[in-house]
Amino acid sequence: MTDVSATVGAVWRQESARIVAGLLRLVRDVGLAEELAQDALVAALEQWPAGGVPDNPGAWLMTIAKRRAVDHIRRSRTQERLAPELAQLPEPSQDDVLRLMFTSCHPVLPTEARVALTLRVIAGLSPAEIARAFLVSEQVIAQRIAAAKRTLADAGVAYEPSRQLASVLEVVYLIFNEGYSATSGADLIRADLCLEALRLGRLLAVLAPDEAEVHGLVALMEIQQSRSAARTGPRGEPIPLHEQNRGRWDQLLIRRGFAAMLRAREAAGPPGPYVLQAAIAVCHAQAHTAEDTDWVRISALYQALEQLLPTPVVRLNRAVAVGFAQGPQAGLDLLDDLHTAPELADYHLLPSVRGDLLLRLGRTAEARRELERGASLARNTAERAFLLRRAATLDVPEDQRPRLGPAVADFLDSLGPATARAYGQTLHRVARAAGVSLPLAELTPARVAEIFATTWPSVAPRSWNRHVAALRSFATWADTPDLATAVSPRPVVAAPPRPAVTASEEGCALRERVLWCLLRESSAKVGAVLSLNVEDLDLADRSARNATIVWRSGTARLLPDLIGGRTRGPLFLSDRRPGPGRPPAAADLCSETGRRRLSYERAEYLCKRATGRTLGSLRGV
Repeated sequence: MTDVSATVGAVWRQESARIVAGLLRLVRDVGLAEELAQDALVAALEQWPAGGVPDNPGAWLMTIAKRRAVDHIRRSRTQERLAPELAQLPEPSQDDVLRLMFTSCHPVLPTEARVALTLRVIAGLSPAEIARAFLVSEQVIAQRIAAAKRTLADAGVAYEPSRQLASVLEVVYLIFNEGYSATSGADLIRADLCLEALRLGRLLAVLAPDEAEVHGLVALMEIQQSRSAARTGPRGEPIPLHEQNRGRWDQLLIRRGFAAMLRAREAAGPPGPYVLQAAIAVCHAQAHTAEDTDWVRISALYQALEQLLPTPVVRLNRAVAVGFAQGPQAGLDLLDDLHTAPELADYHLLPSVRGDLLLRLGRTAEARRELERGASLARNTAERAFLLRRAATLDVPEDQRPRLGPAVADFLDSLGPATARAYGQTLHRVARAAGVSLPLAELTPARVAEIFATTWPSVAPRSWNRHVAALRSFATWADTPDLATAVSPRPVVAAPPRPAVTASEEGCALRERVLWCLLRESSAKVGAVLSLNVEDLDLADRSARNATIVWRSGTARLLPDLIGGRTRGPLFLSDRRPGPGRPPAAADLCSETGRRRLSYERAEYLCKRATGRTLGSLRGV
């Protein structure tokens, strides 16, 4: 039984993307396609242990899944005539898999949802496996995937390869980066994510062989992955690139990276961001020792990359390259320009790199503080321990002056619990940004102003003023009133009253207008209104359920159109028919349309999207 289950899992991992992609062509709904494919998986788990594994397990799964799809479509009266044709559809092709990949990475989805959905439908990972990889709960991943499917179904996304390729590449590289340099947790590397991203990248290179950026991304990942064995020490501590034992770099992966780079060049066209980053990786891979590294060429490549991708992280990496090519002071000059970038306010590598450059300049005391600041911002345990160990090895004379971190702690200890909690949110943040070991006397008003500007660039005036009040109280307590002079309270403008929602609001579907109008006119509870059935209504009396819910003329005018010719079943219906994996209760299914009752969560989402309000707030408006 265990062997068969393992076989089913292995086949599913290999074939799931192809099956879901083929079904997507039939049903045009990612969520439904995945549910139908899951039905085939369940059938395999039930039948293979008794009947044995079929000779072609992938084809068996595809056949069962396609039958489920045809059965589902036959139940739809409007598409019944298409069912015989659907049964004759050809097997899924590589184009179908590519279409599925582009759909799951569609820009209409938030980045986190794109990553989760891609790992689910393309890589075949379970929500539990994805949750373990990203150190979040399984419920969070399940919600992200469900929300992504709903968004795709609502948006009716179009297949536009040229516009969506960048989004696909971004998702694949995000998955690789999370595995290559984990943002949190105890381990620096999550090999499973790296390997999955590599697999996706190689698959994409087969599906889109003429795209230079695809091959550039594959080359970049192959070469970066080649350093995995040399990136950590015996205790899991990170080893910087220039200190790595290059004899441990995987030469096979390097050769594969070089080959991918050649294919990128053969595809022609101006180099894009991934080709340029791959060219930088090639420079490192070609150097036999750290001293042989061509930092001048790497800094030039970073300059070209910055023209295409002017992000703070690219500028940070360029500062590192310039620091090696032209000396640490040149790198430090570039780095100091990033001091006010809000995107790097919590990025531990900014103070870490600054600490390295300061150390090479002989400014040891400042270097130690920057390394400690980097450690305080690092969320990965291995990186935090590494930075603290580096800082501890620096020989710095003891400074007896009061430090910012302990001063903040002493101040908060002098306050009541509620005030300490409120002020602590501001002052701990300021201390982390400036460095908890920074002598209080070296914290300047200008630096405080920078921290406020980068940490809270767009908060509401009331929140900004709370931060200012906390800082002023601390500055007064610490006898450094000048610290608060650089930040001033902001005027608070009263928000205009929100316009009432009207049933005639343009752009709203009839179902939503009836629901909102009924909630206003009846003041009934949302759950009671959503549970109404057509047979509960007395249109002539403008009431339902023995006059416990009563409405006025607005609802009375709209209701007949919503009911149409129906005589029974839920009044408010969802847009989609239920999938076979999640059949609704009989009372929640309309026998005439095949649709299920509109859920509270879905109705709430539609209301917030259209009006910015909750359903409950519409009652009695």
